[in-house]
Amino acid sequence: MSNNSSLSFALSPDALLTCICAALPEQRQNQRDLPKLAARLTELIAATDLPDRLDACRALVAWLAGGALWNDVYIDSTDVHGPATQRFAVLMDVLAAHPELAAGVRRAIRAILDETDGANLFGEVGIPSDRGFLSEFGDRLTSKLIPSPRDDHDLSHLVSRSFGRNRDLTLIRGVQPSSFLRAMELLFPASEPEAVAALRQAMSDGFRLLLARVQGQGLSLKLRTRSELRPVARSPFRRLADSGENLLCAWEQRRLSGPLLEAWQGDLEACREEMRLISVRLESEGISVDIVYGLDVLERCLARMEAIVGVMGAEPGAPGPVLLLLQQLAYAAHESASLRHLVRNNLQLLQRRIVDRAGKTGEHYIAETPEDYRHIWLAAAGGGLLTVGTAAIKMAIAGAGLALFVEGLGSGLNYAVSFLLLQAFGLILATKQPAMTAAAFAAIIRDRKGVERLDVIVDYAACICRSQLAATIANVLMVAVGAYAFDAVWRFLTGHSYLSTAEASYVFHSLSPVDSGTVFYAALTGVVLYLAALVGGWVDNWAVYHRLPQAIAEHRLGRRFGPMRLIRLAGVVSRNMSGWATNISLGLMLGMTPVLGKFFGLPLDVRHVTLNSGILSLAISSLHLQWIGTGLLTQAVAGVAVMFVLNLGVSFTLSLMTAVRAYDLPKSDLSELRRRLMYRLRTRPRDFLLPPGRTATGL
Repeated sequence: MSNNSSLSFALSPDALLTCICAALPEQRQNQRDLPKLAARLTELIAATDLPDRLDACRALVAWLAGGALWNDVYIDSTDVHGPATQRFAVLMDVLAAHPELAAGVRRAIRAILDETDGANLFGEVGIPSDRGFLSEFGDRLTSKLIPSPRDDHDLSHLVSRSFGRNRDLTLIRGVQPSSFLRAMELLFPASEPEAVAALRQAMSDGFRLLLARVQGQGLSLKLRTRSELRPVARSPFRRLADSGENLLCAWEQRRLSGPLLEAWQGDLEACREEMRLISVRLESEGISVDIVYGLDVLERCLARMEAIVGVMGAEPGAPGPVLLLLQQLAYAAHESASLRHLVRNNLQLLQRRIVDRAGKTGEHYIAETPEDYRHIWLAAAGGGLLTVGTAAIKMAIAGAGLALFVEGLGSGLNYAVSFLLLQAFGLILATKQPAMTAAAFAAIIRDRKGVERLDVIVDYAACICRSQLAATIANVLMVAVGAYAFDAVWRFLTGHSYLSTAEASYVFHSLSPVDSGTVFYAALTGVVLYLAALVGGWVDNWAVYHRLPQAIAEHRLGRRFGPMRLIRLAGVVSRNMSGWATNISLGLMLGMTPVLGKFFGLPLDVRHVTLNSGILSLAISSLHLQWIGTGLLTQAVAGVAVMFVLNLGVSFTLSLMTAVRAYDLPKSDLSELRRRLMYRLRTRPRDFLLPPGRTATGL
């Protein structure tokens, strides 16, 4: 039996269930979850210590956010707010009908507030730590893998545990201000001002914590060096700390005035404008994840303080600002343990920078005029001929019997050198196009506005399709012809084919899409192509952020070799850094992936359409004519076709998804774009397959 002797009924779930049913209309007295409500309320009122009260309070919140309350025949079809708000309404009806029960719940809630510290709830929950992105990521990962100890005297832990799942947000998401006002009047009546004294003190302490965080983060070296207001005295973050403290002191003394609110609001807007200018400079001068993380911390602190000030300045009893603050705290508690939310928020600017750089590179792979189309054919033909040498060296390394690591490194360096030569001579490899052109494609979606935007995007998609198709055909044709020619010269010089019969037979079997892993390996190669494009964009961003070209141009070696030489070298590095990083990383990933698969016992390998076309041509020229009728040739050619589809399709899809996330493109635009693309493909397929006409103009 509880010490709540003022209750006029025995405190037991059965007795309480009877009271609950009596407070509801007759047709709703057989609701199937009412016994659980009775049990939750009994546990909360009867709890004699803080841990039991916290557990009971959390259980009651979980019940409110639970599934359907009504039996099917009693669901009100006009209620659009869902089961959680229905449960909340039932609870309020019960408390309003039984003042003694409401008083017991109030005493339990007040006991929780008096025995816990709420400063962290207002000043820390949902605000990342000051230690940086990697430390915050590690903390959140550790909390998911290792159970965290309870801290019953910290009110923020109760809120974090109560809103850990997405389902727990259903009530706070759908509750209306009128319903929330009713709850405030029942649980925190105006006749008991001492009930909110602990919350007022916690809100004051949390506000001071936020002021300190904003001042420390805003005046940190990493932000001051990118700010236009270098003197500390002129920083809006310092001014906000002063105006915020004045505002808080006035509120605590019950003399809050309009001028104080206006002064604080002006400093708040100045802080946000300074953050906007820093973000603009970051996008042009290179992204740092630590700086983006710091800006995210600042924005969260400012938004929290803005919500708290809304409560301070609200009229007595106004539910809107209080509900807004409670919703913000609930969402912040929910997101404070989310790895996905942390990564998405802090890497979006870096993704955008990478996509922008890849988009600029991708413009060279798109034929908008007949001259561009001819250039792609010639450049891709040259790329196919160069790949013949790459394929020949690859087979030589594979047949040399080297140690696994040496074989993988040798193959990777072979690919990397080949790709660097392609870049140096302006040649094209078809499979490197999708990661570049998808970024350019998304940039068009971002930049174009108005009704005509989708039509322009469809035209651009047709350009991308025919450009990639032309480059792929030219690559495969020239690598096949070149491989036959290479094998003929080799046979003339040595008297035998470049590949032995055993090696050629292995090539046929390994390329078959039926009885080998070609399908999976080709898709994996598409992922590798996508990752290489990301590495290239990231390295380019790193070079810009650390001002590497400027450091090269100003190096002391200029006094020995001449400053103009270093300036020209800096220009070369600036123009080619992204391409070098992409090509080297792509080569090493293609070479080392099979080695890593063998080392870890995983089915990992790569199938690159152009390289394997050359290897297949070498194998065909090394075997006798009777192999043609065995069906192995047909399977191998089908394998090359699968590689073409998966190499290009996977890399393009992943790159486009990254670009869409970077620019937050609406799903409605993507759906309409897909519809228009299908319509153009049905009505004018020539646009996607054949070269542009003479009337084509640049997009």
